[in-house]
Amino acid sequence: MNKTKETLVTAFALFSLFFGAGNLILPPLLGFKSGDFWWLVTLGFCISAICIPIMGIFAHARLQGTLYDFGKKVSPKFALVFALLIYAIAAGLPSPRTASVTHEIAIQPYFDTPYILTSVIYFTLVFVFVMNRSKILDILGKFLTPAIIFILLLIIGITIFSYPMDFGDTVFPNPFTAGVLEGYQTFDAIGAVVVGGVIIVSINLKNKEDSFQEKRALVRRAGWIAGFALLLIYAGLIFTGALMHKEFDADVSRTAILNGISLKTLGNTANLFLGILVSLACFTTAVGIVTGTADFIKSRFDDSQKAFTITAILGCVLGVGVGQFNVDYIIDVALPTLMFIYPITIILIVLNVLPEKYTSPLVFKVVVGTTFLFSIPDFIGSIGYGDSISTIKELIPLSVYSMGWVLPAIMAFIGVNVIKK
Repeated sequence: MNKTKETLVTAFALFSLFFGAGNLILPPLLGFKSGDFWWLVTLGFCISAICIPIMGIFAHARLQGTLYDFGKKVSPKFALVFALLIYAIAAGLPSPRTASVTHEIAIQPYFDTPYILTSVIYFTLVFVFVMNRSKILDILGKFLTPAIIFILLLIIGITIFSYPMDFGDTVFPNPFTAGVLEGYQTFDAIGAVVVGGVIIVSINLKNKEDSFQEKRALVRRAGWIAGFALLLIYAGLIFTGALMHKEFDADVSRTAILNGISLKTLGNTANLFLGILVSLACFTTAVGIVTGTADFIKSRFDDSQKAFTITAILGCVLGVGVGQFNVDYIIDVALPTLMFIYPITIILIVLNVLPEKYTSPLVFKVVVGTTFLFSIPDFIGSIGYGDSISTIKELIPLSVYSMGWVLPAIMAFIGVNVIKK
């Protein structure tokens, strides 16, 4: 395989990893609410939904390990707890959300059935596929992503040429921060540390004769291409939502606006087709999350098939329980969890990408500890108790934007390295 083809194949694999169907529901509403600040919202969204996840893949290319290896420099116990938390969150939030998205995109517009029925049937099928490890979904995935991209590019193109370049007023006090925090909801930084290792293993198997440096260069090239493709889609959808600011009610939901935009640009038939494609893509994501979680637990119990089966059952039961709620409710519930786990995940990704001479175990311990400590006020604020700690939040730079951990983490990193020198 020549280098160009190899780079493109790897870039497509990375793009498919981050381009979850559940993510499609986020940018249109973000654009709808962003008004003429759509570009600033896009910038924030792309930092947390593209830049950080791609850096996660670069970190995996360097570590050549698993999710567990991301936190090993802090301590083995921390690494294990972090890995278990990440898998629990993945099985408890983004996985059930795929069922809810499927219901609102493909079932609700055509059938008057409850969420719980969709959720039960959906996760029963997920369990069947997880236990049988069918390759059908892998094959299906190769066709789903290009088909969805094609339809989305049509939607974006038709909107740009059909609507005047007129944007409303933004509803966000700080558009950039709104974009960053909505980017958390893609769960792509978590996806990078969980599934990124699989991509790296695949590259190693296909390029056994290449040196470590050549493989890293391949991942970098592919990462840039995948990142640019994601930017094109996300920015296009945010821009589309911004152009259609007069077309929907102010309280429109995320799935309703995606359905509405599709309907207005492509009509009924294409909208139905998009619903089916998004549902299938959501399904492959749920199967991947439950399988990955069960595999990890299996590896912690001496490759016990019983542990795999029990974890798969629990993952699907959790999916039914959470998946019976609407998408916006699941996103609201997810926010406090993300405010707690995302800063630590981002810091671990960044530290594992930086040169080793600046990232000793002591640096890992101090920076991760600082990040955890200063993300607590943001977490408390996200659960509705921000007023009770308003004095503390005012003392922490950026805390009013729910990013109070950023500057302390940077200062801790610089401080420890200066003291070491």
